[in-house]
Amino acid sequence: QILPMSIGVFLVAMDGTIIVSSYAAIGSDFNQLQKTSWVATGYILTLTSFQPLYGKLSDIFGRKTCLIAAYTLFALGALFCGMARSMNELIAARAFAGMGGSGISTVGSIIMSDVVPLRKRGTWQGLQSIMFAVGSSAGAPLGGILADTIGWRWSFLIQVPITMLAVLIVSFALHLPAQTLSSTSSTFFGKLKRIDFLGASTLIVAVFALLLAFDRGSTDSWSSDVTIASFVVAAVFGVLFLVVEWYWASEPFAPKRIMTSRALVASYSINFFSTASMMTMIFQLPLYLQAVRQTTPSMVGLWLLPSVLGGVGGSLIGGYTIQRTGKYYWLIVTSYTAMCLGSAVITLATGILAFSAVGIIFGAGISAGLVALLANAGQQDKATATAVSYLFRSLGSLAGVSLGSTIMQYTLRKSLREHLQGSTDIDKLVRRVVESLSYINKLEPKTQAIVRNSYADGVHAAMWLSVVLVAFAVVSSFFLKVKPLEKK
Repeated sequence: QILPMSIGVFLVAMDGTIIVSSYAAIGSDFNQLQKTSWVATGYILTLTSFQPLYGKLSDIFGRKTCLIAAYTLFALGALFCGMARSMNELIAARAFAGMGGSGISTVGSIIMSDVVPLRKRGTWQGLQSIMFAVGSSAGAPLGGILADTIGWRWSFLIQVPITMLAVLIVSFALHLPAQTLSSTSSTFFGKLKRIDFLGASTLIVAVFALLLAFDRGSTDSWSSDVTIASFVVAAVFGVLFLVVEWYWASEPFAPKRIMTSRALVASYSINFFSTASMMTMIFQLPLYLQAVRQTTPSMVGLWLLPSVLGGVGGSLIGGYTIQRTGKYYWLIVTSYTAMCLGSAVITLATGILAFSAVGIIFGAGISAGLVALLANAGQQDKATATAVSYLFRSLGSLAGVSLGSTIMQYTLRKSLREHLQGSTDIDKLVRRVVESLSYINKLEPKTQAIVRNSYADGVHAAMWLSVVLVAFAVVSSFFLKVKPLEKK
């Protein structure tokens, strides 16, 4: 029963690292390096918006049906990415793939909760982390090698046959208990009427407006009309989303009891801030390695492996500890406190080795945090709470990538203008080095050194954001509510 979900974990993990090590090559190929963050945030947009919806869809249509649909959407999205002719087409294709990726992770986690006892959930989460590590380990160097040899497009195209194989395995190998299947008393159109389309639409608009606001603020101006208007639209539709979910929808995918429970809100906050912190580091460190240390994409993938393997070890340790003791509170508090200290060490030294230690701590925290969430949600709200938890995790990814890129771009431009004051046509030079890393190699040695040091300043500033974000996760962990875990 676990094999079909393991394939999904492998795919999502490989997709994440195979793309990270190809970002610079993609941006340089399209001469739009400054827009590469949208390759990630475009995916996160639909990933975020559809994750809570999948929780309710899996209750209405059944877990297996939703998982197969998610795999199919993901495969089509990967195909469209490989065929993209421009950066905008690639971003749109990644957004399409996100609709599938959201279901793969969310429905897979819900099914795990259906078939695995709560006290053993952390251990099984650790075993799933092994598949995550295998996917990440294969994806990171593979993406770099493909980018260096036959081209970055194969980083996407290679995922299509693997995903279709997963569809076949899920179709024939996944057999779920009767209580997890959808009701047969309703027709297909009757089930469609139960879907909260209005809530999903308002959430998509709110997230898109927030993304646009961060992008315009970092590349244009925080006081521009477009930036301010985007923030206003995001706030209005965010409030409208809550109104629809709490007071209007007959079957909301984010009901008020789930969104306002103190214990669950603490879990959501931890998910948001810790994921935002980790995503900031994951997105900024490869840029540092390539722009400052002049590391090749394939070597970037190898540099990221210790953190991935550390995450596996941490998840297994956290799961085993919970299974043996039945306790999770102090494990979570200690994990995120240590992660905060580790992030500060990385920021002060830009140490890749320290990144592996943070991976261990993050893995333990995530594993224990999921158990805490399910313990406080109860059987009735298990699927919904899991889906909402993934919503906050995705919002954290969005915040980490967007805010980190915003701070990095702002600091980079500021540092370049300060140190290149005597250069002719400074605006053109700044624009070119932000657009493509390959352009740096065409500059004079003295100018190259200034540009690389400016990139180091930008990444360093973004890394301090990572420290602040995980500090908020530490504060949130103190508000968790402890519930005993039964052995069965």
